[in-house]
Amino acid sequence: MSHVSSRFASFGSSVFTEITAAARRAGAVDLGQGYPTWEGPDLVKQAAVDAIWEQSNQYPPPTGLPVLREAIASRWKIDTGMEADPDTEITVTSGCTEALAATVLGLVEPGDEVVLIEPFYDSYPVCVSMAGARVRSVVLRPPDFAVPLDDLARVFNDMTKVIIVNSPHNPTGRVFSPEELDGIADLCRRHDAIAVTDEVYEHMTYDTEFARIASREGMWERTVSLSSTGKTFSLTGWKTGWAIAPPHLTEAVRAAHQFLTYTVPNPMQWGTAAGLRADQTYFDDLRTDYKRRRDHLAAGLGSVGFNVFLPQGTYFMLADHTGFGTRTDVEFVRHLIEDIGVAAIPPSFFYTDPSDGADLVRFAFCKDDKTMDTALDRLQEGLAE
Repeated sequence: MSHVSSRFASFGSSVFTEITAAARRAGAVDLGQGYPTWEGPDLVKQAAVDAIWEQSNQYPPPTGLPVLREAIASRWKIDTGMEADPDTEITVTSGCTEALAATVLGLVEPGDEVVLIEPFYDSYPVCVSMAGARVRSVVLRPPDFAVPLDDLARVFNDMTKVIIVNSPHNPTGRVFSPEELDGIADLCRRHDAIAVTDEVYEHMTYDTEFARIASREGMWERTVSLSSTGKTFSLTGWKTGWAIAPPHLTEAVRAAHQFLTYTVPNPMQWGTAAGLRADQTYFDDLRTDYKRRRDHLAAGLGSVGFNVFLPQGTYFMLADHTGFGTRTDVEFVRHLIEDIGVAAIPPSFFYTDPSDGADLVRFAFCKDDKTMDTALDRLQEGLAE
């Protein structure tokens, strides 16, 4: 008998866990999970090491070390041109996942409605469920994964409290256009709703403009912007994130954060501060390098026979696998793992209706060239006619 709470039992995590475990057992080349095959930059790691010996290892302030909140504000100003007060508008959290949970739990009441854009990171509906709220959603569909603004207008109503906006978007790789963000902003203003933005891939955009909803007209005062260290600095295990919001929204985030994780380890905060203050060339080089990796994997998958949807951002790409048969995404990924030795992710987990993602498979290109080339060789041998 399962003792898993119904809040979590319906979100498919058991199958996802089963597939990732099967990939490890099979020794499959991992193009599935979103972790880099290299470690983060030395200057960031060294700052954390130095902090262990030179700084306090006791509780830091629950809102985050001043040095990190100031670095976040500085980076935010460089990236957006907007000011954020380190003392009243920035909160350091245990990764973006906790920032999301603290934001939803701090702002959303039982009976409220939260709008999600599918496919979504799987923690989004769980956070909504924990808050006792109801999910309303719209679906991004291939080939362009554009935001369906007409559909979005139909799910907004007087019960809408929050919309969660993930751009650059995992898993589609879509970067929402200024026009799409303006459409979302208009709905938020008309229905007095709050935008919660997951921007962890903010420094991984390619050949397109990256706009933030907090910068749209009338949206700073109704937006909570979330990001983290893990993706930008290839340190996914550090779990150091933050929320940027005006004081009246920050107060709600901090009220929940205090009872979720309370605070975040000191050394990682010092290391993150050093990273955020890195020269701009670091961020430019990161984008250039990931664009090269994206193009390399996309070309390889295309030569095998996948219909690839080239991402505008993130380090993930979706591809249509139906040219290789009529399997669902879960069946196809199991075939890749067990028969070919390559791990990918079945994206149906990221949809309310799994059939919306059944024709797709997600690959990650946060991998070194040897890993990608080995995977592509196996796919070529196992799938190409």
